[in-house]
Amino acid sequence: MPIFVYKIKTKAGEQSGEVEAESKEAIEAIFRKQKIQVIQLKVKPKEFSLGGGGPTEKDVVVFTRQFATMIEAGLPLVQCLSILSSQTENKKFAKTIADIKNRVEKGDTFADALRKHPKIFDNLYSNMVEAGEIGGILDTILKRLAAYNEKALALKGKVKSAMVYPAAIVSIAVIVIVFLMIFVIPSFATMFEGAGAALPLPTQIVLNASSYTKKYIVYVIPLAIAGSFLFKRFYATEKGQVVVDGLMLKVPVFGSLIQKVAVAKFTRTMGTLLASGVPIIQGLDITAKTAGNKIIEGAVLSIIEEIKKGTTIAEPLEKKKIFPNMVVQMIGVGEAAGALDSMLNKIADFYDEEVDTAVEGLTALLEPALMAFLGVTVGFIVVAMYLPIFKLASIAGGG
Repeated sequence: MPIFVYKIKTKAGEQSGEVEAESKEAIEAIFRKQKIQVIQLKVKPKEFSLGGGGPTEKDVVVFTRQFATMIEAGLPLVQCLSILSSQTENKKFAKTIADIKNRVEKGDTFADALRKHPKIFDNLYSNMVEAGEIGGILDTILKRLAAYNEKALALKGKVKSAMVYPAAIVSIAVIVIVFLMIFVIPSFATMFEGAGAALPLPTQIVLNASSYTKKYIVYVIPLAIAGSFLFKRFYATEKGQVVVDGLMLKVPVFGSLIQKVAVAKFTRTMGTLLASGVPIIQGLDITAKTAGNKIIEGAVLSIIEEIKKGTTIAEPLEKKKIFPNMVVQMIGVGEAAGALDSMLNKIADFYDEEVDTAVEGLTALLEPALMAFLGVTVGFIVVAMYLPIFKLASIAGGG
């Protein structure tokens, strides 16, 4: 919601301040009810900053860990927020913490104050905090949240490392090949034209590729940018996410990794929520929306209705076939033993290790494959360019 700057006249005199509201009319209505005269009311201009964006996931993890330690030590909630606001290096995050402190001082619950900043503190975070406040175990909940966020951040880092390396190698390969095609091959083409001899097939292929690259590169770049933009627009739609996420699960090697990440995330999130006292239906709803894959989100949301009718989690999950049988069976055992939260966390620990192994295997597989591709491609171009030279040299030697 936008922030408005106001100047009002009360019995005590003129006062000014800031307030967050849906519209200017909403604030005016509140002041009218209180019989307060509005002197000035306008939207607060956005601050210009050369650096320092919003808080990162790591900032939130550090905040949660420090907050949990302070609460456990017995410090009052408002004092904790005041200390963290003053010592947080990220200025935007410091302002957010200060706003949360002000809301708590005015009577909001900590969870409700967090919900005013959904881009930083998601539903999982605010719901767990709410459960902690209601149960009087906020310090325990915050420690669980910190541990959860640390593991989630580590998992995300593993996946990024798996994706960044092949992307970097392919990008370098494309840049090198395009450079050769545009700047190096044309000089050979000029030299071969002067020789007047018939060119070997590999050489002709490379020269044709160079000619097409020079001719159409000005169209390829804008088309690539337009394609990327259209893909983002398509993926921003519900249907686009379902189509792309469904295809990603079917991609060889990568699909298996995505599924393992999804299992680890689902079980870790659900286990943490249940251990914190969040109701199972609410937990499934939150977990589905943080799955990161629309196919898995849809499958989890679809089992909620069946669970409301009295079935276990394992039964509808088995029908959906989105998770491996071992995971479903372990969930079933956890439900039967009345220890579902601890079982889910054990599955999450196991699949964290599986993701580690999958990432190492993927890197081990892709590294030689990509290097071989780059070597063969560049090698083919080099050999193709020198074949006519060798041919001319042999003719000259024979003559």
